Amino acid sequence: MVDDALSRVRRARKIYRDLAAFYPYAHCELDFATPLQLLVATILSAQTTDVGVNKVTPDLFARYPDAAALAGADREQLEALIKPTGFFRAKADSLIKLGDALVENFGGEVPRRMAQLVTLPGVGRKTANVVLGNAFGVPGITVDTHFGRLVRRWHWTQEEDPVKVEAAVGALIPKRDWTMLSHVVIFHGRRICHAKRPACGACPIARLCPSYGIGETDPAKARTLLTFELAPGAAPPAASAPSAASAPSVLAAPSAPAAPSELAVAAPVPSAGPGIAGSPASPVATAADPETV
Repeated sequence: MVDDALSRVRRARKIYRDLAAFYPYAHCELDFATPLQLLVATILSAQTTDVGVNKVTPDLFARYPDAAALAGADREQLEALIKPTGFFRAKADSLIKLGDALVENFGGEVPRRMAQLVTLPGVGRKTANVVLGNAFGVPGITVDTHFGRLVRRWHWTQEEDPVKVEAAVGALIPKRDWTMLSHVVIFHGRRICHAKRPACGACPIARLCPSYGIGETDPAKARTLLTFELAPGAAPPAASAPSAASAPSVLAAPSAPAAPSELAVAAPVPSAGPGIAGSPASPVATAADPETV
């Protein structure tokens, strides 16, 4: 599948629209109620799962409710709280320095500008875009492992550098959609388009994907690879799958995938977290997924 520039834009926007229809409940899967909580949770999410972070943040946020409390944290106590997230010594160092920087330079408040956010310890463009998009409503593209993998599979870009990926994708999708684009692409990468065994036969955008066929194309077998998991007490999402996806003509066409509520696989359900501010209960990534937002 070879695209000229205009065709690439049209196909990219169609993929986004179909994924947004398939995952209307997509959201940041880290639990938070304030910009600082989201910033801290995003820093903790490096090299672990959002589910794992959500298990430690209730106690963490209760003990360190603001930047000044983080700045004055006892290192050993802080490390003990966040140890389950991995790399806890480095993360504790980043959080204490983050508290110091926020108190000293921003009056204890999380800044609302990219240029200011990336000056903070432990904060790069990816973390800044998560905070801007989800805490402040400023559109941003979050290029995590899932996002980069999928946009390369879709031939939106072949860049590996996250900053270059962000720029290339930003040229294809309207700015107003950048934050939701990040959510639906990451949801899709976690649930269907896996790194090692993508479930091509259950993919709602198979007809648009130039990489269709790199994973399992048999619909029944593909459905066994899905990783949908409902959060405790959540009603099945009312998403409806797009119309039957026909694969590229040289490949066998997959049948139309079921809506997410029909794709749930048996898996242990994690303990209930505090919930995401302003978001309905919805599916969460399984703990088996080592890649983060």
